[in-house]
Amino acid sequence: MQKILVANRGEIALRIMRTIRKMDLQSVAVFSEADRNSPHVLFADEAVCLGPAPSGESYLNGGKIIAFAKQLGVHAIHPGYGFLSENAAFAQQVKDAGIIFIGPSPEAMRIMGSKLAAKECVKKYNIPMVPGIDTAIEDIATAKKTAAEVGYPILIKASAGGGGKGMRVVEREADFEEQMQRASSEATSSFGDGAVFIEKYVSHPRHIEIQVLADTAGNTVHLFERECSIQRRHQKVVEESPSAVLTPELRKEMGAAAVLVAKSCNYVSTGTVEFLLDEKLNFYFLEMNTRLQVEHPVTEMITGLDLVEEQIKIARGELLTFTQDDLTINGHSLELRVYAEDPFNNFLPSIGKLTKYHFPQGEGIRVDDGYREGMIIPIYYDPMIAKLVTHGKNRMEAIQKMKDAIAACIIEGVSTTLSFGTFVFNHEAFLSGVFDTHFVENFYSPEKLKKQPETNARAAAIVAAKYWMEQQKITKLVEHKSTSWKRRLA
Repeated sequence: MQKILVANRGEIALRIMRTIRKMDLQSVAVFSEADRNSPHVLFADEAVCLGPAPSGESYLNGGKIIAFAKQLGVHAIHPGYGFLSENAAFAQQVKDAGIIFIGPSPEAMRIMGSKLAAKECVKKYNIPMVPGIDTAIEDIATAKKTAAEVGYPILIKASAGGGGKGMRVVEREADFEEQMQRASSEATSSFGDGAVFIEKYVSHPRHIEIQVLADTAGNTVHLFERECSIQRRHQKVVEESPSAVLTPELRKEMGAAAVLVAKSCNYVSTGTVEFLLDEKLNFYFLEMNTRLQVEHPVTEMITGLDLVEEQIKIARGELLTFTQDDLTINGHSLELRVYAEDPFNNFLPSIGKLTKYHFPQGEGIRVDDGYREGMIIPIYYDPMIAKLVTHGKNRMEAIQKMKDAIAACIIEGVSTTLSFGTFVFNHEAFLSGVFDTHFVENFYSPEKLKKQPETNARAAAIVAAKYWMEQQKITKLVEHKSTSWKRRLA
């Protein structure tokens, strides 16, 4: 494997290519007409234009991507995240074309791509699941009866869902049928699959996910957890590792469960197992994401591993060079997703030209981005500009580094979520670790953002420092090498 095509754009394409170069391999970029001069295109050894800006005519055109890969003698395709990354049909087409797909098998993707199929797959391992119906609702009367037995409020969820689509909270039986129809209709519109099921609604959940790695010989390890509870519209904005509430015993138990989930579908490559954690620290399996996650940098910062490098090694048949006992948590890491969104206007996208664009550098600071000053944020894609990541010896040090880094950021021309990040990292609930996925709903408003409330940071620092005292070593960043662009096919 000498040449890898990255079937993606922006910051994740650039991040993957940096590891490809570090491994002394060649990279091929794909781009839409809107991204012709993007950093990931200029960084790659070769680049090809897929077509017009809309993703359906460019980044989602799997057939054209594979055709270019064959034309250029590509040995493997890395899908990144989003677009075709969890498309089992695309993974199969890549495989059928004689090209290596850097990710799990199409079969594992198919199983874990359906929440119902995933639940069925992991049943035999006795992994905790939220009470409810784990098959698609076909009979309204039976579903109503089960909902009553589970107890309201309940959650109706799309089997093929994600991002909050096809999801409805039902407080009382009288609303059940209407909400089920709405959830099914939205699921059909968004995913082409109207199947929905019922779960007990966990009122104060925390979103905890476990990173796993598995090679072709069945060696599977977990790389600890990420807390992803700070969300807006069911989309993550702030992530951290480790979680402020997991005990070593619970971490070990959840990690073991995540490994079993991976083994249940013969998983190979990187993957993430997602859990809900309730107020009493009971955890429940949600789903498995069969790709690299947006928030993978925080795991890299606390483990010192390069997850993309591990993906590539596994894809070319290499076995893991470490065991679970070799892995330890080194300090604490935070990630803020910097979106071109207006936090003063319900986080609506803010499209425009980056008239000023600067991120800080320094020890314990990492920036994954795909833009440069003067570029325009296109309307066609996800509005994330960059991921700002910090690492410290303990949670409070990482938080302070993050607040300092945000203060040093200069982005003009569009609204961003930087100010929202400052709000979160100064808030008492976040500093204390006592928060859940309803943080935005419970604590945030544009009016509060303007005031930026004071917090008792000193008290929180004492608690956090005591807990994470033993974590001393600071993770070093992946080296960023200079651009070396060879040729581009228009």
